[in-house]
Amino acid sequence: MSKILELRDLSYVYGMKTPFEKKAVDKVTLSIEKGEFIGIIGHTGSGKSTLVQMLNGLIRPTGGQVLLDGTDIWEKPKEIRKIRFRVGMVFQYPEYQLFDETVYKDISFGPKNMGKSGDELDFAVRKAAEFAGLKDELLNKSPFDLSGGEKRRAAIAGVIAMDPEVLILDEPTAGLDPMGRELLLSQIMQYHRERKNTVLLVSHSMEDIARVADRIIVMNNSKLEMFETTKKVFSHGRELEKIGLRVPQITRIMSILKDKGYDVDDGSLNVGDALMQITALLKKEGKIW
Repeated sequence: MSKILELRDLSYVYGMKTPFEKKAVDKVTLSIEKGEFIGIIGHTGSGKSTLVQMLNGLIRPTGGQVLLDGTDIWEKPKEIRKIRFRVGMVFQYPEYQLFDETVYKDISFGPKNMGKSGDELDFAVRKAAEFAGLKDELLNKSPFDLSGGEKRRAAIAGVIAMDPEVLILDEPTAGLDPMGRELLLSQIMQYHRERKNTVLLVSHSMEDIARVADRIIVMNNSKLEMFETTKKVFSHGRELEKIGLRVPQITRIMSILKDKGYDVDDGSLNVGDALMQITALLKKEGKIW
């Protein structure tokens, strides 16, 4: 694999040289490979949202660099708009960005601005709608007639339609009911599997992150606290709790069993894996056959 994004001493200070000066991101250095699914976690105010907004040029760093395919994204400031086609951003509550008279027109806005038209544009819109889980019959409806979950998927489809090399999603399941969250997360996972591009997901749900991420960025008070594989990050349960985060519930249960002397993996991330280990233990002790 090769690097798609590289951050070098990336920093951002709000209100620089004023009495309200505050460091939001402080000298973050890391690299992300093409095709990775990266989770981003941290307590409120840790710098997550500021960090991701610098990755596609919405915010210009006050220090350091963001490199996309080895080139500083601010090398040509007048062409920063092109970066936003390559690094797509889905904000929290993206349905508030819907504005056009039909869902189809809303989804087509981005690719049309990239110069797509005719059959190429139609294919981009319909493929993006499919990835986002939107049925064809919804495309000619007003986006304001959709349900909350459908609006969310329509807004995400608008970014996917630009076919970005990197897709960033900032709390995409916030405010959805459990069924809506599950459906949207499944669609994002399918999109990643089929497109094989790079996805960054900011989320407060440790269960969601554990399910999808290859590696996790942990932000704490504007600094990079950890950047490791998902299993390794969640094996540091006590360190995460100290900075106001928690591990997935099943990981916590396995950690408690480990502390009590049971031979289990305290980095388990899913119920199926944990069930197999507990069943093996019970069989070994003769409690089940």
